Amino acid sequence: MKKFDVGQLQKSINIDGVDIGENYQPYTIAELSGNHGGDINKALELIDAAAKTGASAIKIQTYRPDTITLDHDGPEFVVKDKLWQGRTLYELYEEAHTPWHWHEALFARAKEHGITLFSSPFDKTAIDLLEDLNCPAYKIASFEITDIGLIQYAAKTGKPIIMSTGMATLAEIEEAVTAVKEAGGTQLAILHCVSGYPTPIADCNLSTLAYLHQYLDIPVGLSDHSLADTAAIASIALGGSIIEKHFKMANDTTSVDAAFSLDPNEFSRMVSAVKNTKSALGEPSFRLAKSEQDNVAFRRSLYIAEDIKEGELFTEQNLRSVRPGLGLHPRYLDELIGKPAKQALTKGTPMKLEYVTQ
Repeated sequence: MKKFDVGQLQKSINIDGVDIGENYQPYTIAELSGNHGGDINKALELIDAAAKTGASAIKIQTYRPDTITLDHDGPEFVVKDKLWQGRTLYELYEEAHTPWHWHEALFARAKEHGITLFSSPFDKTAIDLLEDLNCPAYKIASFEITDIGLIQYAAKTGKPIIMSTGMATLAEIEEAVTAVKEAGGTQLAILHCVSGYPTPIADCNLSTLAYLHQYLDIPVGLSDHSLADTAAIASIALGGSIIEKHFKMANDTTSVDAAFSLDPNEFSRMVSAVKNTKSALGEPSFRLAKSEQDNVAFRRSLYIAEDIKEGELFTEQNLRSVRPGLGLHPRYLDELIGKPAKQALTKGTPMKLEYVTQ
């Protein structure tokens, strides 16, 4: 496969001192989105809960409804998706947005837990706010992958960028990657994403992630809106190094993204599952694993299966390939059949070449 020229973009990125890429443990992101329901105390509780799941980082979103859409009720501004059907974009974002005056408290709470918090900015003023708070990385959402000005503004900060690709063509992905490169960015990760809420498992097309991994040769991962953790686990086996899943409190069925979010127990299980998957992949090896070394003795070898007198011929009845593996290698069986025994041998004796009259 011909690779895309990513220029100075690195094969791994580093966020808050944590290396991220195919040679490192999966980086798991708990996306809070609008599941705080407009209550800062719930937002803080979400951070508390996410920090206990083993997540690598927590992500919020930084916008105001007026920076992301217009307050308009025309048909093109009304959501048709069944999850939010009939609501205007402005109403939806008014409910879902994380007020800017919360941000300092949210970053402080994450710091108390020793967990990284970063954000998806949706316009330049959001980046300015986040820069004042020393946000360690930026996430470009799928719907903003065509906003080249926003991407370049984020890249010029020098911070690592994670970018989702939902709905994007390969040409649009290439254009966005080029924007980061031309703005001087050196750290970029691409997340395969399907912008369906929730995403049916059959729509995940995880082979796209594997393709992007080979084509771009920079860190890739999955922004996953499917239910459960099947896609997340499979993405690690395909070369993914980052998993982003929406996060909610237990028993939350009413928050804006609750229908495709994981609760703390589900997120914890997912974190463990993707780490175990990464560990299981290991590396190509034909050496004995430590766990199997004691079992080598129980492979097959040649054993005396019946008492044999001196000079008696070896047959398929008195010389057999059986477990354990302390006798002669089974490859010698056909060669020894029909040859005379050099000495008397008792049943259960591991076979040796010295027992054969040559």
